[in-house]
Amino acid sequence: MLGMTSLTTVTAAASGTWTLGDRTVHRIGFGAMRLPQTGPALVPDAIPRDREQALRVLRRAVELGVNHIDTAAFYFSPLRSANELINRALAPYGDDLVIATKVGPARTPDGEWAEHARTPAALRVQVEENLRQLGRDHLDLVNLRVLGTDSVAERFGALAELRQAGLIRHLGLSNVHPHQLAEAQAIAPVVCVQNPYGIGASPEQDALLRLCGEQGIAFVPFYAIAGAGRQDGAGEPEPAEVRAVAQAHGAGTAQVRLAWTLLRGPHVLAIPGTGDPAHLEDNLAAGALELTPEDLALLELAHTS
Repeated sequence: MLGMTSLTTVTAAASGTWTLGDRTVHRIGFGAMRLPQTGPALVPDAIPRDREQALRVLRRAVELGVNHIDTAAFYFSPLRSANELINRALAPYGDDLVIATKVGPARTPDGEWAEHARTPAALRVQVEENLRQLGRDHLDLVNLRVLGTDSVAERFGALAELRQAGLIRHLGLSNVHPHQLAEAQAIAPVVCVQNPYGIGASPEQDALLRLCGEQGIAFVPFYAIAGAGRQDGAGEPEPAEVRAVAQAHGAGTAQVRLAWTLLRGPHVLAIPGTGDPAHLEDNLAAGALELTPEDLALLELAHTS
């Protein structure tokens, strides 16, 4: 609960808007990683989420103004695929809905991690897999997910060719360093950078967030709520500063983390994920949470400690 604000009245519009290429989106979107399962994501023995609940969450998100959904073909559990759930729940898609996916990582059908796609042919296979699962003739936004600091030129160039061919509308990068961003920009426009970020993030990520803001590039944090817990979810005790601000506002600590993240710049787009309808509405309500200068000073202590 956010003070006297009714959660049912808060929509994604409360967070404001930014642009992804030529598309305008609300700054709180929806991340689909947690949708196919309960508990830890991206593990072979994940417990499939109830299908009807997952479909309800997606439809409710769009009803509440979410028009930026982040997904990937490797987001799946036994019996459930995030892309196919999105297709089932939301197709035919509204004209204002931006579905962003990512390529690079790969998993075998039984859920084990496989070698990253590094060749143009392998990346095209992944793009076509996303097209098929989502039931689309083009992808709104494809992020190249990167491991390490090596060159992205060949891989990003392959995606740029698919963009020229009309299979992709916009390109972005995920889990990258500044020199990789510059390398990609020399090949084709980059509309977003999707990196791990939240309270407690490294100074290097702070610097990249600022760099994106200076260049008008959307910065899309993942694990903004989970932090070090990553795909397992938040597991460590919250810092006292986060708990104090949450208590002062009658809000949840996850809402405080999201509100703080959005205040790092107008170009920051949050993509919190959940398979629970109540948590969805809590996340969207964070866009209406107004943190005071005193709150921000306290949270800065948690961020830099």
